[in-house]
Amino acid sequence: MIAAGMDVARLSLSHATLADTLERLELIRSIAESEGAVVGVLADLPGPKVRTSPFPSDGVHLSEGTMVELAPADGADRSDEKRITVDLPSVLASIASGDRVALGDGAIELVVDHVDSGRALARVVASGWAQGRPGVILPPGRPAPDSPTEEDLRLLRALAAADVDAIAVSFVRSPTDIARARDALDGAGVMLVAKIETQEAVDSLDEVIAVADGVMVARGDLGIRCALEDVPHYQKRIIRAGVAYGRPVITATQMLESMVRAPEPTRAEVSDVANAVFDGTSSLMLSAETAIGHDPVNAVRTMARVAKRAEREFDYLTWGRNLGQQQTSEAQGAPVPVRITAAISAAAWRAANDAGVVAIIACTNSGDTARAISRFRPTTPVLAATPSPRTVRQLSMAWGITPILTGLHGTTDDIVWFAVQAAAGAGYVRAGELVAVLVGSPTDPQPATDTLRLVRVH
Repeated sequence: MIAAGMDVARLSLSHATLADTLERLELIRSIAESEGAVVGVLADLPGPKVRTSPFPSDGVHLSEGTMVELAPADGADRSDEKRITVDLPSVLASIASGDRVALGDGAIELVVDHVDSGRALARVVASGWAQGRPGVILPPGRPAPDSPTEEDLRLLRALAAADVDAIAVSFVRSPTDIARARDALDGAGVMLVAKIETQEAVDSLDEVIAVADGVMVARGDLGIRCALEDVPHYQKRIIRAGVAYGRPVITATQMLESMVRAPEPTRAEVSDVANAVFDGTSSLMLSAETAIGHDPVNAVRTMARVAKRAEREFDYLTWGRNLGQQQTSEAQGAPVPVRITAAISAAAWRAANDAGVVAIIACTNSGDTARAISRFRPTTPVLAATPSPRTVRQLSMAWGITPILTGLHGTTDDIVWFAVQAAAGAGYVRAGELVAVLVGSPTDPQPATDTLRLVRVH
């Protein structure tokens, strides 16, 4: 999958134990190193989502018109075509006769016939294939647990201690949810990605993105908890807002769903992937296609091929101009260092177009400077010079950034010199070429990228 084009591996804790996840984290790091590749790791917290007990490994088909029992799980249960057990028994107490209950991303739907002693008998009204541990979606308006849950916070601390690169927080509803997760990190430099999959998160989108480090358009649950016809419009809104704030945006769910079993995607899926690129997304995510699909490598290769073709049609100049003219909430209300970095990165984009530079070099510790210039989607290559191996991996989630591991120390002049030399040593620039370098003062108590230099490579 790395050779086919995978830049970030997502590890879902909804379908694995913490021990399994940490083992896979080490395996990914080991394989990436042996391949000489940069691969970030995004751990995805389970959140308060209710799930079934596992179905058989090869799955079962729930046929329309058949009756199934919904029952509490006892920890060792498995689900099948006659009996589906639920990992949070209390939810069964909140359903009633006539309720519609969906599984997974809503493809399978049941109607409750009657409830008795904490168990329910339901009829399948929309058939489908059930595999793994699909989510159980109750009718709107039923009480939902807070996110992140106490179990999420425990997992978050353990993942941060294991040096994971990023953690996705599920079912975010307000900036307070991200703040709780941030407090649990206790200063660890892990990126927090807000999964937008509730109407509340959409309604407070700017506030959520402002405190998160990245954002995911989690279309599966979003399409269940919001009107289905709103999802394409929400996708565009989330992507535009995330990019304007300089946050990586991941578009996820059912992108090549048919490739779970088929060797080729549908034409509609190909269009969906391409349109996400045209919307400006930073990353594209595969889920079941690579988790349980019959040919994960082919799914990755197919998505990479479609994305590269779409990139050739992207209107980069118009995107950059529109972003430069846009007055976002970030520009109006952000702290001074953030506003300075935003202004200097905008100047770098204009200078790259006007002066004909061959590369933009962002000198950065956290990666924020590189992401700030990346949001303009420059056609000029963006190089991120950083001393942090974690930042190198985290930037694999961003759009169009090539990280270079180098020392950033000494005066501003020293930092610029080392960055340009590192770029030349890696073969990205050559003597006589002009580059734009973004840098800040290493002694500033409030770090900001406040300097843009046009440098001729020696």
